[in-house]
Amino acid sequence: MAQDIAPPALIIPAEYPELRLLAWNRDPARPLPEAEVFALYEANWRHVDQDRLTPRERALIDRLTRRWGAGRMLG
Repeated sequence: MAQDIAPPALIIPAEYPELRLLAWNRDPARPLPEAEVFALYEANWRHVDQDRLTPRERALIDRLTRRWGAGRMLG
């Protein structure tokens, strides 16, 4: 039996401090698809200050990594 999977959510970069910095060249109030947000984190992971991640943003990254990165962040 197939497991129900929630549809991808839209994420607003302005609501996550490190993501907002990664999305410097975009409107941070414009929602982005989960896959695009995961790709942003993954491609720019070296620029993420992991000590400044809020618990909420860390939970977002963990969720995106499980869903879009098969449990692994390649950055």
